[in-house]
Amino acid sequence: MPGAEKKLRLRIHPLFLAAGLASAFTGDLLLFLAAALAALEHECAHAFAARRYGFALDRLVLMPYGAVLSGDISGIGKRQELAVLAAGPLANAATALAFVALWWLFPETYPYTDTAAQVSFSLFLVNLLPAYPLDGGRMLHLLLSPLGERRAGRICRAVTLLSAAGVLAYFVWTCFSRPAWTALIFCVLLAAGAFGGGRYARMTFTRDKGLARGLEERRVVISAEKTVQDAFRHLREERYLVLVLFTGGEFLGELTEAEYLRAVQEGRWSTPLGELLPHF
Repeated sequence: MPGAEKKLRLRIHPLFLAAGLASAFTGDLLLFLAAALAALEHECAHAFAARRYGFALDRLVLMPYGAVLSGDISGIGKRQELAVLAAGPLANAATALAFVALWWLFPETYPYTDTAAQVSFSLFLVNLLPAYPLDGGRMLHLLLSPLGERRAGRICRAVTLLSAAGVLAYFVWTCFSRPAWTALIFCVLLAAGAFGGGRYARMTFTRDKGLARGLEERRVVISAEKTVQDAFRHLREERYLVLVLFTGGEFLGELTEAEYLRAVQEGRWSTPLGELLPHF
């Protein structure tokens, strides 16, 4: 069950280890490690931002081309999702600026940290590209959502394919000197992402195991005018939620977790909590 206290699970793909071993033989181990740490920072920033709003992006896999973060944030608001998407690039930008500040105070550290700074700044810039599966592509999809899901998807797919074509052209140009194989891999990633999207899986809830062993009750006093989405961040896997609703300073009623989750599963995210009361 989603909740703000759900732990982040990390898995390392075998190909990641193979890529790290290959980088050790080619003399690029430092660059590989810097890229891996920057990718971890990027995805963890997404996860922490999502957790702030009560959603769980809790499965992180280290891949040879970076890191993949997954979870369930279906029902999240547009502004909240934009904040979650922006958290990753902003974390990389902050790290790059921190290195610049370090060089200003201690110039002798530059030769040892310039690679890490360049990787962080590059990750910041690349993820702002308006192409799937990058953060910029998902941001573009959100901004175009007023046009309709189908039209927004088509525009994003076209922009992504154009971006992939541009990266492919760059790779072809480098073939006349030293081929940039990372550009070719990036091109393939963008081309595959063009047929992806910003859809998220539907949430499922179960309390059978928890109720079998017993759960403590968690009572939260909240305004009845708040929406189902606003209350989602109060869910906890180890507690049974009871929402105590007030309006105008007066007690209106109590909403059990079962009643609340019924509204969540029905997708009634913008419904005021007061309307979920049986006698409303």
